[in-house]
Amino acid sequence: MRALAIDLGGTHAKCAVVEDRKVQAARHLDLDSAQGLNTALPLLAGTLRELLSECGLSAKDCAGLSFGSCGIVDSSTGRFLSTNQKWDDAPSLDLPEWCRQEFSLPLRLENDARMALLGEWYAGAARGFEDVAMLTLGTGIGGATMIGGHLLRGKHSQAGNLGGHQPVLFTGRACTCGGIGCAEAEAGGWSLPLIAREWPGFEQSALAKEAQVNFEALFRLAGQGDRVSGEVRDRCLHVWAAAAVGMVHAFDPEVVVFGGGVMKSADVILPFVQEYVGKHTWTPWGKVQVRAAELGNDAGLLGAIPLLSE
Repeated sequence: MRALAIDLGGTHAKCAVVEDRKVQAARHLDLDSAQGLNTALPLLAGTLRELLSECGLSAKDCAGLSFGSCGIVDSSTGRFLSTNQKWDDAPSLDLPEWCRQEFSLPLRLENDARMALLGEWYAGAARGFEDVAMLTLGTGIGGATMIGGHLLRGKHSQAGNLGGHQPVLFTGRACTCGGIGCAEAEAGGWSLPLIAREWPGFEQSALAKEAQVNFEALFRLAGQGDRVSGEVRDRCLHVWAAAAVGMVHAFDPEVVVFGGGVMKSADVILPFVQEYVGKHTWTPWGKVQVRAAELGNDAGLLGAIPLLSE
């Protein structure tokens, strides 16, 4: 099967032509969600046409268009339900109609974390498993779950999808979702600078001298022995591991896949989470595996084939 695919984030998009387990052509676009999705749609459509031309194809050679994005979406209707301060105009848009007008193709809309899970199940770290949970660590923390080889969605399209909004500290920080002490509020990319700057000794730490307080700097300086960086890193590891335990107890997966840009430090993250999950989950049948995603930024694109095959 061949398909068009869009993976839309808050500040960027990746457009691609995919065939089976291969990305045939792709292009990265910098976007601004504050300008609205409706403004970005002509650029996305034009980019997809350029990619088709590069491959010597036309839209009629594709089975459909897969559209993955942050936020809560209704995949049955192709409508956005809530975007949590990104692409505020998205719930008002009829993307299936836009796709019919632009390409005469069916469109399937799905949350980006679910798309990443589909990709890893189809062609990556979760291949061969039917019961999988995934956490994506980045600016926020995404979640997705598969049971019996089928994505878990639920009546309100939220089931298994809010892994980053599991409460891990009931006295914790306020989250953008309205919750308190969510995993994302305690160890997400957007909350990391807030947490670090409140840490005792931060002003005298190597981390305070960085132009940006992000996970790359945190893990690098922790590895170099900076005390504050090491303590904040270890706190993040505990939060992520606790979120994984929550996913295991809620959804009974055989494997938990961790993805996102933070997994550049997988050599530190995976052993910690695997040991923590092994110690703190009640799984009489055996031990849940913890794996790193294998497909990187292509996961959500390659999820197009299984999504359109549903």
